[in-house]
Amino acid sequence: MSAVIGMLCGCGDLPQEHSAIRSVVLTEPVALESARVISHPGIVREAHTISLGFKTAGQIERIYAHEGDYVRKGSLLAELDDADYRLGVSALQIQYDQLKGEVERMRQLFDQKSISANDYEKAVAGLRQLGVQLQANKNKLAYTKLYAPADGYVQSVNFSPAEMVDAGIAMFTMMDVSHMEVAADIPASEYRKHDRFVRYYCKAEGIDGELPVKLLSLTPKADGNQLYRLRLSFAGQPDKRLTAGMNVEIGIEVTNAGPASGVAVPLCAVFRDKEGGEPCVWVFGHDSTVTKRPVVLDGTDEEGRAVIVGGLAANEPVVRAGVHVLREGERVRVVEKAGETNIGGLL
Repeated sequence: MSAVIGMLCGCGDLPQEHSAIRSVVLTEPVALESARVISHPGIVREAHTISLGFKTAGQIERIYAHEGDYVRKGSLLAELDDADYRLGVSALQIQYDQLKGEVERMRQLFDQKSISANDYEKAVAGLRQLGVQLQANKNKLAYTKLYAPADGYVQSVNFSPAEMVDAGIAMFTMMDVSHMEVAADIPASEYRKHDRFVRYYCKAEGIDGELPVKLLSLTPKADGNQLYRLRLSFAGQPDKRLTAGMNVEIGIEVTNAGPASGVAVPLCAVFRDKEGGEPCVWVFGHDSTVTKRPVVLDGTDEEGRAVIVGGLAANEPVVRAGVHVLREGERVRVVEKAGETNIGGLL
């Protein structure tokens, strides 16, 4: 409170010998709200970019997707020559079927007490081991086909048919659009208020209304321009008209740090009627006279204005310039526009 009082304009008991009507500048008290909205430009982008490759090595036989294609999750993108893999599966399948028949016959002998339990258990273990090898070969055969893991656009195709690729080498680069997000950069002055961010939304040209979004992350480290990266995701399925790279406007609702009730006025509108007296403002009346009004202060708001929580209503205009020469009940003239020597209306 002392910091606010130290910035208030003084008002001494000066003799008023001039009969001319004084000119004053008025201001309207601003009603304080529990929250306000700040806006920033943002950009829509894909959730992430995926590099796709085969899980096994081989020669490319066919490519079904091309750059710029939109593909659905599960769509076949490319396949390798699987002739050798099919032969490997067939060979193990024959061995497995043969061993399975032998194990079945040994089970009958074991039931008749014709072979030992150890011999039968070895045969069963051998069958299981061969079954694992068979399944591994079947998996390798399945790996010769590459499918889209999500809805999205093919950004690049890095190989051509007949080329050899190793396992894990990126065959495609794909833009995942199954989940879209919005990114924006906010300045340090607003990052400091991030603990009071309560709601987010975005607006896009051509789409009516607000699009609800939720916070994904807010990077706690500034970049070289002292900006902090904000990432938001769409609540639910995003509008299909939203595309990666589209510009949007992001709205952030911020709760006020000060009281939610009361009004705010410029600091220069508040004065003390005498040294050590209570803070006051000059209220402008309908008869063009001013009345001294004691007020109750509660610090300053985020814009550096004096917060008044008692003694003044939002619809009562007060004098913001000329407070130190006025008298109780004095008739004044309101200056509508700033004079040539009063640039910006600061005096």
